[in-house]
Amino acid sequence: MALRQRPPTLLVCAGESSGDFLGAAVVRELRRSLPDLEVFGLGGDSLAAEGTDLFRHVRDLSIVGFAEVFRQFPRFKAMSWEFLDEVERRHPDAALLVDYPGFNLQMAAEFQRMRIPVAWYVAPKVWVWRRHRIQFLRGRIEKMLVLFRFEEEIWRAGGVPVTFVGHPAGDFVRPAPDRAAFLAETGLDPARPVLALLPGSRRSEVGYMLTPLLAAAAELVRRDPSLQPLVALAPNLDPGVLALPPGGPPVRVVRDRTHEALGASRLALVACGTAALEAALLGVPNVVVYRTDPFTYWWGRRVTSLTRFALPNILTGRDVVAELIQDDMTPARIVEAALPLLADGEPRRRMLEEFAEVRREIGAPGASARAAAEVLRIIETKVARRTLRRIGTPDRPGTPSPSPRPSAGA
Repeated sequence: MALRQRPPTLLVCAGESSGDFLGAAVVRELRRSLPDLEVFGLGGDSLAAEGTDLFRHVRDLSIVGFAEVFRQFPRFKAMSWEFLDEVERRHPDAALLVDYPGFNLQMAAEFQRMRIPVAWYVAPKVWVWRRHRIQFLRGRIEKMLVLFRFEEEIWRAGGVPVTFVGHPAGDFVRPAPDRAAFLAETGLDPARPVLALLPGSRRSEVGYMLTPLLAAAAELVRRDPSLQPLVALAPNLDPGVLALPPGGPPVRVVRDRTHEALGASRLALVACGTAALEAALLGVPNVVVYRTDPFTYWWGRRVTSLTRFALPNILTGRDVVAELIQDDMTPARIVEAALPLLADGEPRRRMLEEFAEVRREIGAPGASARAAAEVLRIIETKVARRTLRRIGTPDRPGTPSPSPRPSAGA
């Protein structure tokens, strides 16, 4: 009588909207080889659309800053224990951790204790701070999947198995196929220039950054009345988070259409993060901004050695785009940086030329498929071992023994 095999099972931990999107792309690629793959874990609408059984939605997990984390710690702690009980009950063949290091570092240690092999996609930014995380993860994960070439050397030197898969933005960042139709649909005039405002993917980021962005947009519209402001919200954010001030210029809002909004724009004002890279790939001049609570910023400056924060600047090692961080993020400074980029002059031309190097640095298209191939190897190895155990063949030696629960603060 043939043994009945359970379907291969993958756990995904994606605690933010960006990780949800990237994780969903990997799951989609995996299903080409494993159509019966069962997926569960933490994620959002994108992973749910790929058939993931969500334990928690990203809208319940996305916070930023030390102050916010401190306030939410008891709730997060209780959720973590509930989640680990569920993982132990279902015991997947592999775990895919996507970014979200504050949470996923602890999960990596717990999954090692449960003998669940782990692939980590979008590595912790140890080149920014907390380099000791390399040592913490050594021996705890099966494969680190990194987006940038320079990261591969860092993790390999630290003894962590690593593969450079490239940045998935090269796969999915596309403008609207019909700019005029997209703008008409959002109530904007295709014949007039668009000013895109991207205030971040977390509710707390929007709270800190939207007001100065709107004030800058109002001043830019005053100087050039043809400009049309367009706010692009992340898919996990509800338009209710926006508090548009009365008396300003008309502002249109779109949700979950960031690439279309960027691609249709003359200029973008973007929160520091992946959006700056996406704007560069779309060939849209941009100004990078960021503001958070004062304590988080103070602490972050103490523990990081970075001198540049925008990804186009980090990848090229040059000041390709303007960075207005914390106290420098004022409406006047934003307007000052934006005005030269609206005109067809040297600043705009030079920035567009620099974007070509940014495209080269992220690697060839196909990052999601390459990441999925690495995860597939891990799943197939675990399924093969499980099959051998079921038919009475001893498993390969060398399986790590359970470790005690890690301390917080990794």
